[in-house]
Amino acid sequence: MTESALSDTNLLVEAVNVRKNYGDVEVLRGVNLGVSKGEVVVIMGPSGSGKSTFLRCVIRLEEIQGGKISVLGKDVNDKSTDIASLRSKCGMVFQQFNLFPHRTALENVMEGLTTVRGMGRKAARERAAFELANVGLSAVADQRPGQLSGGQAQRVAIARALVMDPAVLLFDEPTSALDPELVSDVLQVMKQLADGGMTMIVVSHEMGFARRAADRVYMFDEGVVVETGPPDEMFTNPIHERTKGFLNQLSWGS
Repeated sequence: MTESALSDTNLLVEAVNVRKNYGDVEVLRGVNLGVSKGEVVVIMGPSGSGKSTFLRCVIRLEEIQGGKISVLGKDVNDKSTDIASLRSKCGMVFQQFNLFPHRTALENVMEGLTTVRGMGRKAARERAAFELANVGLSAVADQRPGQLSGGQAQRVAIARALVMDPAVLLFDEPTSALDPELVSDVLQVMKQLADGGMTMIVVSHEMGFARRAADRVYMFDEGVVVETGPPDEMFTNPIHERTKGFLNQLSWGS
């Protein structure tokens, strides 16, 4: 995708020629990517291809060394950008849940409302309870993360992101740390969000989810986008040899 192809004013997230180094190692080598409002984008690729690093760069958890990332029309790396405010509009769901272990599921979901938004505890509790119900977890509201299954913990993390009314949700391999039998509940919640029009960038190897929910798939390899397209097109008729090899490995592994 060229820079000119990313000129759509409806883009909520836009990356143009993004470069990221760790010392002498170039992890991102000119990534171009755009996500429109209501679009679901899935990023795939082998380990070490820069997928998760790119996602972290979107909300400046990592600094880039070249190019530009815009989120909601704001240059993420412009020093005048209120990055805390911007992050509050971008929900992030991590691979390892990142829940507070000594707080209940409900308290974890409330946290952003009380500390970031300054909402009173009663109102925050009501809103958090609503989001827990949306992900099917009202019954575990008073349990701590150590009492939850991995799938439940990840759904709490999704509720924690949703409660902030994000404009875009970022998922960093949300099912890779889960036992296989726990994956489906998390993917079902994500599919419901996609069906509801949530803008999402998902780093995942779940081909079934991508086929059902994604508008576009990006194939990363060695820090660049080697191929992009609708999931049916990508999975049935990939063009690039690296895409063919990677998808063949996923098919054999499934």
